Amino acid sequence: MKRLAIGLGFLLLVSVDTVVQFGFKMAGERTLPVTLDLPWIERVVNEPWILVVLGGYCTAFLIYMTLLKHAPVGPAFAASHMEIVTVTLISVYWLGETMSMLQAAGCCAIVAGVVVLAATEKPHE
Repeated sequence: MKRLAIGLGFLLLVSVDTVVQFGFKMAGERTLPVTLDLPWIERVVNEPWILVVLGGYCTAFLIYMTLLKHAPVGPAFAASHMEIVTVTLISVYWLGETMSMLQAAGCCAIVAGVVVLAATEKPHE
């Protein structure tokens, strides 16, 4: 059961991290052009996606710190970066961006690395 709870925790962490990265994309697009002047700062401060990003980062931090109490550090660190894959897939399917074969191979390598680390890790006491 503990292993299932840790797995669900990492799934939640990756989901929150993915929303944060998507929020950055949306906030960035909605506050362009970057002019580093008062009107731009006002656009950033008033952008709702910024609240999603800040709340998401706080939530992700709390989830990650909680998971580190119960999971080995190596696989935990690797799994916490799975949002690279999820964000790439979302950007392809929902935002219409393209993915090269090399990028797809990189995503597969990341997933394979996390799986190997998790499968070969000894249970955490």
